[in-house]
Amino acid sequence: MDNKKPINLTLKVWRQQNTNSDGKFVEYDAKTVSPDASFLEMLDAVNEEIIKKGDEPISFDHDCREGICGSCGFMINGNAHGPQKGTTICQLHMRNFKDGEKLVLEPWSAKAFPIMKDLMVDRTAFDRIISSGGFISTNTGSAAEANSTPIPKPDADEAFLSAACIGCGACVASCKNASAALFTSAKISHLAHLPQGAVEKDKRALDMVAQMDAEGFGACTSTGACSAACPKEISLINIAKMNREYLRASITKKQEMAGGGEG
Repeated sequence: MDNKKPINLTLKVWRQQNTNSDGKFVEYDAKTVSPDASFLEMLDAVNEEIIKKGDEPISFDHDCREGICGSCGFMINGNAHGPQKGTTICQLHMRNFKDGEKLVLEPWSAKAFPIMKDLMVDRTAFDRIISSGGFISTNTGSAAEANSTPIPKPDADEAFLSAACIGCGACVASCKNASAALFTSAKISHLAHLPQGAVEKDKRALDMVAQMDAEGFGACTSTGACSAACPKEISLINIAKMNREYLRASITKKQEMAGGGEG
């Protein structure tokens, strides 16, 4: 079979004018698509044809198109970012699909991610969770000597793996409870593994979990769908780490409050 042969697809795309309007699926043809094109390049071509007909193009989030910014993301046939594991939509190539295939494109579905337009959702809830984590206390001024704060390699490796989270929202969209536990835990774990994050670690864990709940995300029931859908393959170990951090911080806070009461 010639893998370079162009393919033709049918797209069933969710179209919705704004958050408060009703939406519906609309079908479009994607003709003579190059197998080497990315999924978003294919959508660009479809939009060009839609514009030529005088209609409004399909709206979708994108920015760097290099799989590192977390801007892109929607469901393709029920899979977050599509069928290829560990890949963002912008890095997904059309050779992963077959000629004549019908693809259903839907936005992330979660109460905390209201639809803005078509395949675009409002993910500022993630920004508020990060902001609630505050800052880290560190000396500034001249650059410190690289090895002045020794960090064991296992801790550094775990911190790097947690920091790989790009905040795309695939974990929320794939979870039956629309939980943000994987995202929040990755952000908490990142600094919890490093000495630079030690000073505020208790407050960070309490505040970020509280903000996650306040945003309306669901509870985690550890099905693993979040990690399976994550384009950066963030591990469920982070959720266990977050739970430990939160429990310890809660106990410490109660002890401090009890001690203050006695005084």
